[in-house]
Amino acid sequence: MGKKRVMLPASEVDMTTKMNRGAERFKNTVIPEAPMFVPEFPPQESEPCVFGLEEDGKPEERVELALQCLPDYNPGYIWITDPAAPFRYWKIRDYAYAYRSKLTAPSQATENFISAIEESNNQNPLAPLLISYDPDEVRRQAAASTQRFEEGSELSILDGIFIAVKDDIDCYPYPSKGGTTWFHEIHEVKKDAVCISRLRNCGAVLVGKTNMHELGLGITGNNTNFGTTRNPHAPDRYTGGSSSGSAAIVASGLCSAALGTDGGGSVRIPSSLCGVVGLKTTYGRTDMKGLIFHYGTVAIVGPITATVEDAILMYAAILGSSPAERVSLKPGLPCLPNLSSSESWCSLGSLCFGKYTEWFNDVSSTEISEKCEDVLNQLSEKHGCKTIEIVIPELHEMHNAHIVSIGSEVLSQLNPYVEDGKSARLTNDARINLALFRSFTASDYVVAQCLRQRLMYYHMEIFKKVDIIVTPTTAMTAPIISPTALTVGETNMPITENLMRFVLAGNLLGFPAISVPVGYDKQGLPIGMQLIGRPWCESSILRLAAATEETCAGPKKKPVQFYDILKGNLMSL
Repeated sequence: MGKKRVMLPASEVDMTTKMNRGAERFKNTVIPEAPMFVPEFPPQESEPCVFGLEEDGKPEERVELALQCLPDYNPGYIWITDPAAPFRYWKIRDYAYAYRSKLTAPSQATENFISAIEESNNQNPLAPLLISYDPDEVRRQAAASTQRFEEGSELSILDGIFIAVKDDIDCYPYPSKGGTTWFHEIHEVKKDAVCISRLRNCGAVLVGKTNMHELGLGITGNNTNFGTTRNPHAPDRYTGGSSSGSAAIVASGLCSAALGTDGGGSVRIPSSLCGVVGLKTTYGRTDMKGLIFHYGTVAIVGPITATVEDAILMYAAILGSSPAERVSLKPGLPCLPNLSSSESWCSLGSLCFGKYTEWFNDVSSTEISEKCEDVLNQLSEKHGCKTIEIVIPELHEMHNAHIVSIGSEVLSQLNPYVEDGKSARLTNDARINLALFRSFTASDYVVAQCLRQRLMYYHMEIFKKVDIIVTPTTAMTAPIISPTALTVGETNMPITENLMRFVLAGNLLGFPAISVPVGYDKQGLPIGMQLIGRPWCESSILRLAAATEETCAGPKKKPVQFYDILKGNLMSL
């Protein structure tokens, strides 16, 4: 059979053509800067009020050190059974307290989890959160964790905690399909990715592989192979992608945390649209060995969690550069903010935010920029933080340089397979993107890397004046899923531009960034605010994210699709 012909609406053809023409300009452009093929960072000043972590240390020991950075834990609210009490997500420390106090056990919680997954899988239309999942494997891990708690030998605060894994990260014994119907046929999973082995050492219960936009080649989360994951806050809307299932499974209460990958906002975008926290680390901070796209210069593996403190615990577990990157990148000492210290909170007053107003306000609805602006004002009033106006040159050029960079790198890894006939088994939008990537030349790629050098200079000059660049995470809230998109897919360039507008510096230039929920629009859809930090300064954005979370500590909106995995056992006592 011949390949299916893909027809696009005229507006989308125009946008795709515009995107291609943007890259076409590279062919007639001479950039005086030398190419920067991998993000290169100048030395950074040390951050105040931090805990230093040992990259070569055991992940479980790093996690226990991370606990010392957190405020005292108050278990009192775990007993609240008043249905009128404000909604809140269970945190990792809530589960750990319940396990250690014998209020429940990992094996008991696992049965609730399995029942909830079965209920979720019975939705119509099909919208799976997990596309590779074995309840017996989950029970096996939970039983081992339960035994450790009975013996008083639990491995860390993450012992018995449910964590889901994006489908482009190797997690034995599950296949890595990358959201396709075929990639597992040519990619055999023989062992865990490095980040997964670190979580296993901490005792985490890895529940399966989450749904994703096919091969990460899209930003909505649409997947016609397995069914498109729905936004837990509004099931008729997208989660964002490509880490769609990872964000949705956390937002729906099924898991305290999940892993995603972020090559073009793919952790931060779905986190923003689903009302959870998404951390993108500095390029090279986490080891990428064992991922489908294990080499490249724009992507990282990062955590998606319901709260900032859970992001801190997950970050402590998975951090650690690869041996090669330690030589080439010379990463700074990984640090965490000491949130248990009043001095740490006082140090917030010394932080200076950079805001490019014209860019900040370039959103589809002023509700987004106004909500983020209100948070900045509250942080200023409460902590004395200062915001100054900045200008970031050549944002359009950065967009073009990113698409040429990530497109060329993805194509170089997929070429052996798609040229072998596998492209006919890809979804429509994946094939459209690969067709665009094939139009890039070697000279386009070099020009993009010259632009990377120039853009790095611009940003590092800005970071001499500010500590953190602040933007909305996305320029729109969760878009509606077109009914036809569920069967034939969707390539909607205006939506793509709105979702990716603010995230690309984190990828092309390798900066750490975090999306933290700050409220909702009039339709009840989550809004996220993004904090972009200096290289290796995860501690600063985590400290400010924690302050932002506290500042926006008003009532959280319970998602329409929510499963209370812990409460069932507590209520039966």
